[in-house]
Amino acid sequence: MLAKDVSRTDKIPVVETGAPPLVPHWSFSLAMFRLFLGLICSVLAFAATGTLAQKSLGLWIAYTLYALAAVRGYSLERRGYMLLSLLVDTVFFLICTALPLEYNTGISSLFYLYILMSAALLHTPREIFAVVLATTLFLFLARPTENVVLSPGVLLSGTAVTVMALQRQALQDRLRAAARQAMMFRSEAEHAREAERQRIAHDFHDGPLQCFVGFQVRLQVLRKIMDRDPAKALAELEELQQLARSQGEEIRQFVRNMRPAEIDGAGLVPSIKKVVESFERDTGIVCTFVGSNTRVTPRDEAATEILQIVREALHNIQKHARAKHSTVGVGRDEDTFELSIEDDGQGFPFAGAFSLDELDLLKRGPVTIRSRVRNLKGEMLLDSAPGHRSALKIRIPL
Repeated sequence: MLAKDVSRTDKIPVVETGAPPLVPHWSFSLAMFRLFLGLICSVLAFAATGTLAQKSLGLWIAYTLYALAAVRGYSLERRGYMLLSLLVDTVFFLICTALPLEYNTGISSLFYLYILMSAALLHTPREIFAVVLATTLFLFLARPTENVVLSPGVLLSGTAVTVMALQRQALQDRLRAAARQAMMFRSEAEHAREAERQRIAHDFHDGPLQCFVGFQVRLQVLRKIMDRDPAKALAELEELQQLARSQGEEIRQFVRNMRPAEIDGAGLVPSIKKVVESFERDTGIVCTFVGSNTRVTPRDEAATEILQIVREALHNIQKHARAKHSTVGVGRDEDTFELSIEDDGQGFPFAGAFSLDELDLLKRGPVTIRSRVRNLKGEMLLDSAPGHRSALKIRIPL
């Protein structure tokens, strides 16, 4: 399982509107920018000579207190009221443009810059467009004398930020899709690891463990007959020595099969041929390889899975089939890699040819190989004649 132990200091606030998470220093910087604007507007309203500007002092003090609370972490954004926060900032920006404050054009430009930065980082393109449209209409209709020159700049810069937000949203959608795909791949990898663990446990239980249990029982019997019949005990001891040698070889083969499959530098087909030659040398079962001239270049993950399928199929032949001869063939049909593995052994305990879906439905055939083929989006056909032969045919898209 993937580790999920994340300290509280490493957590990044996530915006509920679908915007990307802000790193803490950006969130704090925006809050400080808002506080700076509130303080400047409060000072200008206090120093203003006009009655209307002086009466707005209370509003600017309230906005400054709200900005101070945001600096301390009590902003509306953190509580999820993103649209309300944007509305409050926009309303105070429009008040700033309408009041006869000193340096009004410069302060209004800074205020609008803050709103655009906040909107670009926190809000959706639709919300940004609404703010730009409302601001432009206000400047054209109310026509505050000093800030009417802001109208073209407001429209152009707002349009640019809206386009940027659309691009950001498209990138977010792609990131979410990539994250979902990554989660799916992790889940499939975990299922594959679990199936591999179960296969190893099953093979160990049916192979080395059972042999050691039988070895222990025969040692107990040998101890009892040593005093009564030394000649028989000696013959039994020789059989046990032979059994120990054969079990040692089986354990070495078991360990080799547990090693991860590695693709030879020459490619997939030479690697399969090498596995076939090693299988024939180690087991004594004649194994013919067909298709040495086939040229395929699957992706690394698929090549490793295909090689592992060959190893598992040959291991099953050695362990269960009691075959004298087997054949491994490879080929290519356009964009499909074809693999066939046949033997003249006992076959499976069912007769007939079954597809991958039928095998899954009937819960028959090699479980791990079925899982690997399905993960590769391939096709599989298992043909069994009990007591005579079995044939495994697999097609993997390249």
